[in-house]
Amino acid sequence: MQNDAIEAAVFRRLLAHLDDRKDVQNIELMTLAGFCRNCLSKWYVAEAAERGKEVEMETARELIYGMPYSEWKAQYQTEATAEQLAAFEASQTSSS
Repeated sequence: MQNDAIEAAVFRRLLAHLDDRKDVQNIELMTLAGFCRNCLSKWYVAEAAERGKEVEMETARELIYGMPYSEWKAQYQTEATAEQLAAFEASQTSSS
C-alpha cells in the first residue's frame, strides 16, 4: 500500500509540474515524450474502467488540466506552428 501512496504523490507532483508549465504545449510533449495531457486524461478514464469505475472524459480532463478543458484551451493553447507540426511528424515516423 505504501507504493500506492508514493505513486499517487508522484502523480499529483506531475500534475502540479504540468500546471506550472502551461507554456509547454501538448504537441511539444507528444513530440518529445510521446504523451501529453490528453493522453493522461485518456489513461485516467481507462484505468478507472479497469477498476469498475466510470469516469467521463471531461471529468478526467478537468482533473489533469486543473480546470475545464475548454477553458484551458482558450487561455493557454496556441495554434501549432509549422515547425512544431514537422517535429511531431518526424517523431512519429522515427518511433514506428
